[in-house]
Amino acid sequence: MEKGKTREVAVSALQFACTDDVSTNVATAERLVRAAHGKGANIILIQELFEGYYFCQAQREDFFQRAKPYEGHPTILRMQKLAKELGVVIPVSFFEEANNAHYNSIAIIDADGSDLGLYRKSHIPDGPGYQEKFYFNPGDTGFKVFQTKFAKIGVAICWDQWFPEAARAMVLQGAEILFYPTAIGSEPQDGGLDSCDHWKRVMQGHAGANVVPLVASNRIGKEIIQTEHGDSKITFYGNSFIAGPTGEIVAAADDKEEAVLIAKFDLDKIKSKRHSWGVFRDRRPDLYKVLLTLDGSKPSL
Repeated sequence: MEKGKTREVAVSALQFACTDDVSTNVATAERLVRAAHGKGANIILIQELFEGYYFCQAQREDFFQRAKPYEGHPTILRMQKLAKELGVVIPVSFFEEANNAHYNSIAIIDADGSDLGLYRKSHIPDGPGYQEKFYFNPGDTGFKVFQTKFAKIGVAICWDQWFPEAARAMVLQGAEILFYPTAIGSEPQDGGLDSCDHWKRVMQGHAGANVVPLVASNRIGKEIIQTEHGDSKITFYGNSFIAGPTGEIVAAADDKEEAVLIAKFDLDKIKSKRHSWGVFRDRRPDLYKVLLTLDGSKPSL
């Protein structure tokens, strides 16, 4: 790095309440992307599955009709035009149909409107209110990074954010910033369980352990889905945030209001700090083979 040279990038996390109408939600996303661009953002993160309600509260055959193929997907095409117009990077979350498989996927749109490729969610949850295994195959892309105009980024999706291995895998491949679009809120089976602080701390740890900024975008609002057992309700707790490279929160939303968060980072300065801190220099991959097992027994050392 030349003395005095900087590579400053402005990132944004959006937060809004979804309706169950695709055109309304996509219009809201576009409005907020434009607002973030107006505040100087270069890379703008929209929340997970923002085209409609978080339908995974129920196991319903008719909800498979919400899936569309990657190629020619109308929301991706619209966001490509928007990204090109504004000169911004936009990861676009969507419910993907691939022949007889279905994925929770995200397309990475570069600042010239080009599609840099696809990531498919690797970790698929299955619990009350979050019954994703009914709809989604486990992702087959592996963890990926994408060279955008402004930075090399790693993008994973919601439940992926609870796994430190995913964050480390992306940063090992050169990711300079991590992005996590999300849909998380209350637990239908336990109204007293609030995972919000836990959710934030885990991702702050990813940022600090890997010495990279991290951007998390979550939805807000109450959503009611009809299930075979009656109505299921989730109140999504928002709290979208941007963390700096030591895990510090530099921008944060609340649990109720629409938000456009912005933070700027000097990626060359952070790179120097990451290299000098030693956490990548002192790694011992030869000792980590236990991570290739499910129960920690008989790793092939």
